Amino acid sequence: MNLVPAQYRNVSLADVPVPLDEPALGGYLVGRPVYRRTRYLVVRNAGAYAVMEVSKESELPLFSPVTAMTVIARPEETAFVDAPDTDTAIPTQLARAAAAQAPGARCVIVRGRYGHVSFIADPAPVRVRVVEVVPPWPPKLVDQLERVLDLAEDLPPVELVADLVDLASLARTRPAGHYLFPCRAGSASQAGPRATSASQPSPRAEAASPPSPGAEAAGQAGLGAADVSYLDEIPEREPWTLVGCARSRSIHDWFYGGDVPTVDMCPRNLADQTGQTPAPTPVPTLTKCCLLEDRVSSDDGLVVVPWGASLAQIRDGLQLALAAGRPAPQPGRAGEAPAAPGPTSPAATGPASPAATGPTSPAPRPRR
Repeated sequence: MNLVPAQYRNVSLADVPVPLDEPALGGYLVGRPVYRRTRYLVVRNAGAYAVMEVSKESELPLFSPVTAMTVIARPEETAFVDAPDTDTAIPTQLARAAAAQAPGARCVIVRGRYGHVSFIADPAPVRVRVVEVVPPWPPKLVDQLERVLDLAEDLPPVELVADLVDLASLARTRPAGHYLFPCRAGSASQAGPRATSASQPSPRAEAASPPSPGAEAAGQAGLGAADVSYLDEIPEREPWTLVGCARSRSIHDWFYGGDVPTVDMCPRNLADQTGQTPAPTPVPTLTKCCLLEDRVSSDDGLVVVPWGASLAQIRDGLQLALAAGRPAPQPGRAGEAPAAPGPTSPAATGPASPAATGPTSPAPRPRR
């Protein structure tokens, strides 16, 4: 599963004058010279495509005769799609294009950014559950993971399964007349897709008298008539309910002391509470916690990054999640043993290789 060329310079594209079945292709291609870096051939005839792996006599000269070939995907199980925004060096981007444009195909050939062509055979992205609280929008941890995956040449295709916990809904599990959130970014400062017109102050209320800052914030947060304050602004003490985590409670104790009713919003704790549907293959969970300041932890399929994690820490956490969840094989070459999650060869940035050539078939120009 998830067969993706390690480098798209290993892929050549050629038109052939024979049927796209193994005997005809073998008779046509064996003995013909191919570029020394060519490992896979995407062959085309009359608008149909097939994908094969080739072995060569040597990889030392610039061109070397094909000695053997194996069909990876026949025409009836292969689709060709144009996805100009897809970087075909990135397995997750390849899988995303395949799922969007050819969901039923076993092998999808993608012509993507820069005109580069590559393919993915038997796509089966590794699912990673991401537990995050919202707002802000977009969900920060999900957004960071997507940014990492958009550049991850050496990771298998990944599908992020967002498990989002709405802070207003969470607060309403403990009804109160006044809520204290850690900061505006984590409460009412950004309207997300869950916001509705009912969460805004009514025109009648606005005409009667301007809402107080706390009431206005509560309306934006979807908390109705409750007031809202923010711990980072150190407001005057009120009989509020804290929507926060262990660190928020410590800060509250520092400035105010005394007991405070609390709704726990720690994604690490929520990850255990929300649970997940049992599946034949365990789905690793990735989330965050502010008690982790400079390290990433992994325990029994739960990976936790710092609340303010850098993209480097996000990548470390993603690799630990993949290692924890029995991921599908790494992108690689046909016939290779599955690799454990970790770096592989970076994708080349040069032009694609010339396709198979021979006396009756001139070599196509390299793709630029």
